[in-house]
Amino acid sequence: MDGCGWIGVFAHSAHRSSTELKTIHEQGQPLCFNRFHRTYGYYDPLSIHFFTITTDMFCRGTGRGHPDTGYAAAVRLTCPRDELASRLALASRAASSKGTIPVLANVLLKAEEGLVELASTDMEVSLRVPLDDAGVEEHGAVVLPRLAADLVRSMAPGPVTLVHNQNEGQVQISGGGSSFSLNCHQAGEYPELPGDTGTGIQIPSAAFVECAERVVRAASRDETRPVLTGVLVRIGPDGLTMAATDSYRLAVRTVPLNDAPAETREAILPARAVAEATRLAGQAGDSDVEVVLGESQATIRCGGIRLTTRLIDGQFPDYRQLIPAEFEHDVRLDRAEFLGVLTRIGVLAQRTAPLRLSFEQGQLTVATASEQVGEGRESMPAPYTGEPLEIGFNADFLREGVDGIDGDEVRLGLISPLRPGLLRGAEDEHRYLLMPIRLPG
Repeated sequence: MDGCGWIGVFAHSAHRSSTELKTIHEQGQPLCFNRFHRTYGYYDPLSIHFFTITTDMFCRGTGRGHPDTGYAAAVRLTCPRDELASRLALASRAASSKGTIPVLANVLLKAEEGLVELASTDMEVSLRVPLDDAGVEEHGAVVLPRLAADLVRSMAPGPVTLVHNQNEGQVQISGGGSSFSLNCHQAGEYPELPGDTGTGIQIPSAAFVECAERVVRAASRDETRPVLTGVLVRIGPDGLTMAATDSYRLAVRTVPLNDAPAETREAILPARAVAEATRLAGQAGDSDVEVVLGESQATIRCGGIRLTTRLIDGQFPDYRQLIPAEFEHDVRLDRAEFLGVLTRIGVLAQRTAPLRLSFEQGQLTVATASEQVGEGRESMPAPYTGEPLEIGFNADFLREGVDGIDGDEVRLGLISPLRPGLLRGAEDEHRYLLMPIRLPG
């Protein structure tokens, strides 16, 4: 994809990464996962800056991941089917899918005095989900297989009983005439989860969702540039601001807060963690989301659920310098009509075929052509004045940008065919900067 301008900041980088998992002993006591260490390097030739991301999670105790629960603790409880199934499914969303460490693909169940909790982690993101309606007969802990959620969901409505006897490698699940015996891991095999990190900033769930869901999609999936796989979260007097970029597009959104803090705090969170927190906030209704930005990790609490994630270390691009202050053209388009045109013409656009936007007096024509599929074009009214201008954009990126704008009108700021375009709404609370694609011919 050809482009210019701010994309050059990310175009050339040297990268190195390593993952080590090794067993070490401390004063004769083994560490349960002992050490999960991940380091990335990224070199930015423009700023001459090298930085690393390191994830360290330790499980200290008496040779087990959870010294409080014991190695083979028994547990016996009863819970309504619907709650157990839904909570198991929710908790398993942070479970690892890579298969490198088998126990991380499962869900930890802990039944302690006054608290029954389901938890999972992939060593970068962890979830803790309370099981409020469970009746506990015997306190303990066990690691449940991930398929337990689907199994419980398939059972007949009513109470479900879960039993794990001490020193056994199976857990018994029964209810509604069904009975299952599933292989399981012992609680002592599971790594210790991150601790609580204190109080944070209260944010209305609607504001959190509004900000996050329009920004997180712009984060990069390229692990060789780790900072770009995250979302910058800034909380300060101006409210909540989130920003993400994959170097081809940049999304920034700010929402005001009634109780905004006097001091600004910011951190880079993995996009996956922000997306998961958005799901939780969307299901929370009128509840607030509490955000705690620590030195090396962030905690997001919502509806009794606690998500903890490591922070990405490094310098996020200064988006305020990337967005041009002025544009040659500020074209105001009907959002619904423009989105419809992009959707229809975008059907023909292949991965290498850009959308061609042709502006002339009072009109915009959107077109694309592909040797494999064919070609198409559609025109719509546009209050454009001046010399004709043609500019190319990635079809999916442009459509997502327009889709993220609120209101009936979208403003498209343009400078030249080789400079980025800026999508905005009637206000400037959401900005979406998009690099152009060099058009053939």
